[in-house]
Order: sequence, then structure tokens, then C-alpha cells
Amino acid sequence: MFRRKSTDDAAVPTSETDSSPQGKGRPTPTRKEAEAARKAALAGTTDPKAAKKAERDVARQARYEAQQGLRSGDPKKLPARDQGPVKARVRDLVDGRISMGEIFIPVAVLVLVLGFVRVQVVQVVLLWVWLFVLLGVLVDSLFLAWRLRRLLPQVFPDADPKLTIGHDARGGIVYGLKGATLYAVVRSLQIRFLRLPKPRVRWNGQPVVPKTPKAAKG
Repeated sequence: MFRRKSTDDAAVPTSETDSSPQGKGRPTPTRKEAEAARKAALAGTTDPKAAKKAERDVARQARYEAQQGLRSGDPKKLPARDQGPVKARVRDLVDGRISMGEIFIPVAVLVLVLGFVRVQVVQVVLLWVWLFVLLGVLVDSLFLAWRLRRLLPQVFPDADPKLTIGHDARGGIVYGLKGATLYAVVRSLQIRFLRLPKPRVRWNGQPVVPKTPKAAKG
């Protein structure tokens, strides 16, 4: 038994000797190549914790870039939900009018605050105001949806009504009309200065004039 163990131990250095030769043998990789190799190794790692951390970092970076694209309004950096000429036309149409949805949240807050006032006249007035606003939001949303369903096919006659986003035969991106109505209704329910991407037109349809930066004091 001891003789067999010594034979196995002697075989270990032999296998190490037969491995790749010691020394450099090849040029030292640059910092860029080493970083790329590290990222590739991390992407293919079998460690669940490292993989989850890498996924979280990628998702966090994607959210940051999407938020920056919404704030800047750059068409190339917008999320897929806001991309395309169809969505841009819908935003301009919604922002170029006064909708009942814009006053929905302020009125809801007012009703909530005044609801603590235990006066019968105030309670009755609040009830009628609340019902009027809800009815106004419903009618305004239905009118907006009806208007878009008539206008968008005329403005974009080649757009597919059953497609949101896709690719043509050449691999280019094409945008459809699907989801445009719901997109418009949701945007109309938001307070104007909180809308993202920021409105490009005013309530009267006139373009928003960008603010000129103040000159630095010398």
C-alpha cells in the first residue's frame, strides 16, 4: 500500500511538468483587454450572487439612461414606450389642450382635505364637485380616444394599427398605432409640469420656447 502511494505522489510533478511552459510566452494583455476579459468572465460566471449583482448593475444603468432620456427629450435616448413619430404626435396633441385629467389630482387632494370639515353644506358641495370632476375626466378621455382613432390613421396611413413597434424587411424600426390611445389617456391624467418627456407645446398649441441660460457674472 505504501509503495503504491509513493508512486502516485511521484506522478504529480510529472503532470505539472507536462503542462503549459513557464514564463511569459506571449505579450502582456493591455488594460483594455484585461477589462474586457474580466467583464466576459463575470458575464459567464457560475456564482449566483455575482450574476445577480451584475444583472442589477445593468438594470440600474438602463433605468438611469432611460430617466436621463426622458428628462432631456432626446429621441435617441427615449425608452421604447415613448419612441417613434406616433408617440411624439400623441404627446403634442395631448399637451396642446387643457384636459380634465390635469385638475383631477388637485381636486382629489382638495376633497380629501376639506372632507374633515364636518359641515353639511361643505360635504354636499364636495360630493357634487367630485362627481362633476369624475364625469368630466371620463367624457374628456373618451373624446380624446375618439379623436385619436380618427386622426392617427390620417396622419400615419402606413402605420399598422395592430403593431406597437417592429422591424421591416431591411431591419429598420417601424412604429404602429397600437397602444397610442391608452398612452394619450394616461398622459392626459398627469399634471403638466410632471409629464415626461417634457411638453414641446403649450396649452394653445404654440411651441414651448426653451429658456436661455443666464450669463455668468464676471
